[in-house]
Amino acid sequence: QVQLVESGGGLVQAGDSLRLSCAASGRTPSAYFMAWFRQAPGKEREFVARITWSGGSTYLADSVKGRFTISRDNGKNTVYLQMNSVKPDDTAVYYCAAGLGAGTSANYYGYWGQGTQVTVSS
Repeated sequence: QVQLVESGGGLVQAGDSLRLSCAASGRTPSAYFMAWFRQAPGKEREFVARITWSGGSTYLADSVKGRFTISRDNGKNTVYLQMNSVKPDDTAVYYCAAGLGAGTSANYYGYWGQGTQVTVSS
């Protein structure tokens, strides 16, 4: 099994930058995808970005493409979400996930962190 712990959330202003971290422990197969999802109060969980653990192939949602970047440091066993030019619409709890699927549905990911809050003020 895989354990995931997110960190780096906080209160920022529109236009600021923020970097979220996801520290992974336990068994992580080389074929696993690592992903970031977010969920605002009263809304469904939304896909943000994913990356393969070994190859580093990335895919980002259209809503964040050009502003956010997903990356990983295999030596630190950590996945990052670099958030630039943040907007109030980015306000949500951000979750790190791991799984064997390559899709954008949360159903593909069997392991989840507890989330970290990101709040963007106008």
